[in-house]
Amino acid sequence: MRRAQPCLWIALALLACGEAPAPAPDAQAESAPSSALASLEPGPHDVAVLEMGELGTLRIELLPELAPQTVARFRELCESGFYDGTYFHRVIPGFMIQGGDPNTKNLDPRDDGRGNAGRRVPDEFSDYPHTRGTVSMANTGYSNSSSSQFFIVHQDSPNLDGRFTVFGRVISGIETVDAITRLEIDEYGRYGPKDRPYPQNATIERVRIEPADAGEQAAGPETRTAATTPPAPAPSTAP
Repeated sequence: MRRAQPCLWIALALLACGEAPAPAPDAQAESAPSSALASLEPGPHDVAVLEMGELGTLRIELLPELAPQTVARFRELCESGFYDGTYFHRVIPGFMIQGGDPNTKNLDPRDDGRGNAGRRVPDEFSDYPHTRGTVSMANTGYSNSSSSQFFIVHQDSPNLDGRFTVFGRVISGIETVDAITRLEIDEYGRYGPKDRPYPQNATIERVRIEPADAGEQAAGPETRTAATTPPAPAPSTAP
């Protein structure tokens, strides 16, 4: 496995519209305050359940207190089957995994990362920290440019705080995120965009919404430490 690069939040700018990456932020930036944690309702929330076949199942607690419009749109896409059959097309170990692109359903990898749902979602930034397991909407680097693509933080990434809309957190299945980061990755973009897993076995087979009253939920996000392997040489150019 290769070594994670610093300030890799710029990778998220290369999304639906293929925009150029924004300048990297200060590598010494501190974590944002976590006052957003206090705004969360103590009761259970709806959960998005992502079934990943042999890789396992991800359970994402949705947090409408932080981003009501984003949660409503994400739920709508889940219930319509929009995400079924898509896969995590950008995987950067030690940083994040990114999915939600409908273009990943076709047989041409060259357009992966450029698709969207045809409608944008307004930014709903908060100071909720991008710690391991946080789920946020990806964007093109411009205001109000999120659509359907989302990412799950693999390791704490405070440089993302306040720049992306946080709308959920993994409460079960963080080991599935770890497993995805251990897949073989086309880090140089030989067969499509950089950082794309191959073979395409990071597929989201099915997504369903589990209502808050369907059962007992975990008390908070799941943050077990990821397994580590010796780092491999990083690419010579930043994403």
